[in-house]
Parts: sequence; structure tokens; C-alpha cells
Amino acid sequence: MSHAHHAAAGCASEEDRRRLIWTLALTGTILVVEAVGGVASHSLSLLSDAGHMMTDLLALLLSLFALSMAARPATLHKTYGYHRLEILTALVNGTLLVLVSLYLIYEGIRRLLRPQPVAAGLMLGIAVVGLLANLAGLALLSRSRGNLNMRSALLHLLGDALSSVGVIVGALVMQATGWYQVDAILSVLIASVILWGAIRLMKEACDILLEAAPSGLVLGELRSVISSVEGVVDLHDLHVWSITSGMPALSGHLVVQDRFLRESDALLNRIKHVLEERFGICHTTLQLESERYVEVGVVHGSEPEGSDV
Repeated sequence: MSHAHHAAAGCASEEDRRRLIWTLALTGTILVVEAVGGVASHSLSLLSDAGHMMTDLLALLLSLFALSMAARPATLHKTYGYHRLEILTALVNGTLLVLVSLYLIYEGIRRLLRPQPVAAGLMLGIAVVGLLANLAGLALLSRSRGNLNMRSALLHLLGDALSSVGVIVGALVMQATGWYQVDAILSVLIASVILWGAIRLMKEACDILLEAAPSGLVLGELRSVISSVEGVVDLHDLHVWSITSGMPALSGHLVVQDRFLRESDALLNRIKHVLEERFGICHTTLQLESERYVEVGVVHGSEPEGSDV
């Protein structure tokens, strides 16, 4: 049996933690500024954006916690370590985004039906400051998009940046025309975009928790490539999943020609090289079986539906 253990691309790093801490500081500061400014200007959109940023602050704290836990080594009880905490946190973040988006849509419709005067000048100035802070946060986290947990934090900040742009546009239109309904329309549109992104994020997190094959990987092609390696007669009990984002894993049973059993190390290295080069799979567990091998007294794992073994 062969085991290849490599550091995951999605593994927590000190650099990611530093970026999150700086982003937390920015988000917390702008949260206070927008909350005070929303009350002072009687702007519901600014107060809604402040509530959105409060959710982001919680999401960033959860992300920081997940990164710290994921950096802990594996134990005898948790043999894969704490990598799945990143996925659980991303799922929680996605859920929060869905709830906030639905609330913003509700408030936007309510405001559309009952528009209220707003101090557009004060609202504009605070929204610009909020946008600059969000752009700074996006710049800090943009290099960590391969990590699903960091991507969820990035999505929160992107939603805030879009909200700030909407508030700025709404403030300018209200200053020029006095048409207060534009703020509600923009809020509904922005919340819809955030909702769509959150649903996609939750789907990806659920796929990982359900140990689905990584997105973009064609199992039939992978099976064909392994079977084409010289010495491989058959392949069964093939499973491909993700331990966490950017950390795909594979297990399977290989039936090989008897003469290649004497060169098992070379055969395994060839297969592992192909898997890493073609599919980016570094964590593999492969069991070699001779052509005469008969498994007795063991319940076989189920093959994926539609497999042609």
C-alpha cells in the first residue's frame, strides 16, 4: 500500500492570518463609522450596510479561528487534522450571507414602497470611506482565493464593496434628482448578486463535506489514464474526494500483472507522477493486487454509479 502525504494548498499560513487580522481591524473601524453615519444621516442603506459589515466581522473572526485550527497537527483521533473546520466555517459564512441578502432584499422592497428623505451628502462621504476600506481588505485577501474559507471571507468583503458602490450611486442620484427609490432598487440588485454567490459557495462546501469528486475532475478520464499505465490490468474501488479546498485525495485498488509486483515501487511512482501532473492529486492511497488475488470475507466498497468496472 502506498501513502503520499503532502502539504495542502489550502492549509493555513501565517501570512493568511496576518491578512485576516488587518482586514478585521479595517472592517471593525468602518462598521462603527457607518453605524454612526447612518443614524446621523437617517440613511437606512448605510445602517443596512453597517449590519452587513457586522456579519462580515463575525465571518472574518470565524475564518481566523478556522485557519488557526487547521494549522494544528493531526492526532490519533483526528487523523486528517482540522482541515474540515475551514469548510464548516465557509458553510456558516455562506449561510450568514444568504440570511443577510434576504434581509436586504426585504428592506429594499419596503423602502421602495415607502421612501424616506436622506442626508445624501453625509451618506456619500461615509460610503466613499467604506468603499476604500473594503477595497483595501479585498487587496489584502485576494491572494488567498484558492482556499475555500478565505474565499468565503473575500466574498463577504466583495459584497460590502458592491454595497458601498450602490450607496455611492444612490447618494449621487438622490442629490441630483431627489428620487429616493433608487437606493432601494440598488439594494435589491446588490443583495441578489450576493445571494447568488453565497449559494454557489454553500454548494461547493457541501460537495466537499459529501466527499464528492473535485469540481472539474472527470472520473472516467482519470480511470482511463491510470488504466493505461503499463502493468495495470484493472482498477476498482476508485474514490476521489477533497479533504479541504485545494487538497484532493484518491484511493483505489489496482490489479497488476504478476511480473510488475516485483517492481511495485516503480509502478506506484509512475502512477503517482501521472496523478500529480495531470490532475493535481498528491495525496494517494493505492492497494496493489495480483491477477490471482481473491478478496475473502470483506464487504466491498460501492463503486460510483455508472462506473464501467
